[in-house]
Amino acid sequence: MTVVTRFAPSPTGFLHIGGARTALFNWLYARHHGGRFLLRIEDTDRLRSTPEAVDAIFEGLRWLGLDWDEEPVFQFTRAPRHAEVVHALLAEGKAYRCYASQEELAAMREAQKAAGQPMRYDGRWRDRDPAEAPEGVKPVIRMKAPRDGETVIEDQVQGRVTVANDQLDDMILLRSDGTPTYMLSVVVDDHDMGVTHVVRGDDHLTNAFRQSQLYRLIGWEPPTFAHIPLIHGPDGAKLSKRHGALGTDAYRDMGYLPEAMRNYLLRLGWGHGDDEIISDAQAVAWFDIAAVGKAAARFDMVKLTSLNGHYLRQADDARLVDLIAGRLGQTVNEEGQRRLMAGMAGLKERAKTLIDLADSAAFYVRPRPLALDDKALKQVTGDGAATVARLRDRLAAVEPWSRDSLEADARAAAEETGLKLGKVAQPLRAALTGTTVSPPIFEVMEILGRAETLARLDDCLRLAADA
Repeated sequence: MTVVTRFAPSPTGFLHIGGARTALFNWLYARHHGGRFLLRIEDTDRLRSTPEAVDAIFEGLRWLGLDWDEEPVFQFTRAPRHAEVVHALLAEGKAYRCYASQEELAAMREAQKAAGQPMRYDGRWRDRDPAEAPEGVKPVIRMKAPRDGETVIEDQVQGRVTVANDQLDDMILLRSDGTPTYMLSVVVDDHDMGVTHVVRGDDHLTNAFRQSQLYRLIGWEPPTFAHIPLIHGPDGAKLSKRHGALGTDAYRDMGYLPEAMRNYLLRLGWGHGDDEIISDAQAVAWFDIAAVGKAAARFDMVKLTSLNGHYLRQADDARLVDLIAGRLGQTVNEEGQRRLMAGMAGLKERAKTLIDLADSAAFYVRPRPLALDDKALKQVTGDGAATVARLRDRLAAVEPWSRDSLEADARAAAEETGLKLGKVAQPLRAALTGTTVSPPIFEVMEILGRAETLARLDDCLRLAADA
């Protein structure tokens, strides 16, 4: 049997982080078994479904690196097929037309509530003669659900789960306007797409009972179900807007790498011993639904950010230059690209996100004269300005222009004046980067080059003179 999984989001907004994990688990399970991962857009809610949301889902999945194996299926376009299945059930006596009005149903529920009974449809049209149908009423079509026994789900995560059939009612399959219900559409689409494993959030577990019944009523074998726990916030409550960003687009914009997000989402509810850093190849080789826990996982931004820092340090320098180029607030010319490439190895060691990386790299490409922050300005006034002035002329004569030669000269200057190296390096850092925090300053000077370094020092001296 070829394993076929699917991800089936509703296009009513961004790709939720919980949906992203569901997609990841489906993708990994299919890849692990050499199967297929399919995508279905459940766009039957025409009022809330938008092309922009569809594009956001596609973009989010592509950013995460989750490729699907066939053209996406759009559920709304398959409505005729869904209705066809229901009319076949009608012909076989496995479904029936229900003419109960909304007023009747409301009264039924009120009576059940008053009697302390569960509120569900009582089957009043299940065996009634259609000749008794009131004129001018468009019926819904309901399935004839089994009334005796129980429905059993052998869930790969939740284990064996059962419900007594008398606790379920005759579900509506087609509404009075002829449109299919969600429960019908999902079953027909999953069957027609050849889905063998339905991996989704455990908030769908109750749906699985009705869907399983419908599968068997039609004469189809139900897929294997795996209902994974939801993601909770740090406080243990269901992840929501109050916990912060919810969509993959937000994490991308906050400077997280897709490989870090994949690794982090993988570890939310699934584990492989004590392994924390798990490559894509390892994830595909190791992933199994049976290792998913039943307890809800808690989203931890601190852990995600730490993991992202690891992946930044491992990332290709040229890729990182490309990723931060649009975050620098200006066009980067060829010389700026060279400096960023030369400095990236040192820059990425300290960054946790692409935003951090862009902020720390910006001084390499900013036009002169640099704006100095308040702390940097204090470093180049008074004694600091005198230090910069002394060093400026010495640096002009340093050969070769390398970090080692520059550091040796600065040490010699510090010793001659009875200063520690830091008292010399900090004014230089302030003058050349505009801040008091940067990669090693002699590395910075080597990357900037002699002409740019001296020009920035001259700018700083003019600024100090005018202060």
